[in-house]
Amino acid sequence: MNNITLIGMPGAGKSTIGVVLAKVLGYQFLDSDLLIQKQEKRRLSEIIEEEGYKGFKDVENRVNASIEVENTVIATGGSVVYCEEAMEHLKSIGTVVYLKLSLNALSKRLGNLKGRGVLLREGQNLTDLYEERTPLYEKYADIVIDEEGKDLEASLEILLKTLKEK
Repeated sequence: MNNITLIGMPGAGKSTIGVVLAKVLGYQFLDSDLLIQKQEKRRLSEIIEEEGYKGFKDVENRVNASIEVENTVIATGGSVVYCEEAMEHLKSIGTVVYLKLSLNALSKRLGNLKGRGVLLREGQNLTDLYEERTPLYEKYADIVIDEEGKDLEASLEILLKTLKEK
């Protein structure tokens, strides 16, 4: 399959870059967080509030593991890397791209994490989340794009060049 799945921390630009990348490639665009909300008929923050940390991961795993598309750029939620079944499925249907950004740059971009529907355990902050998730993003990535100090166009240009070389 020839899909491109974008993974990375909240605020790394998965949805923003994903939409533009899809247009440039002539692909469809799918935001898996929006798919979760559509299937569950609730906002992410409501699912987390009502189902808890584990319940949300179960929903996220089920929805992402059931995605069946072609010629599509898929922007995932930042916590999808906790879902082994979903990640194996996404790798099997295309290329997984990790949009990498430093903790410092992310903290400048992000406001209220809970308001964004970010999956946090009790007492967890952005630094904890970054340190916990980074090795998982690196584990599942076929391609890593370092976005540090780059705007949307520069990140997109590097991503397109890297995809062409792959």
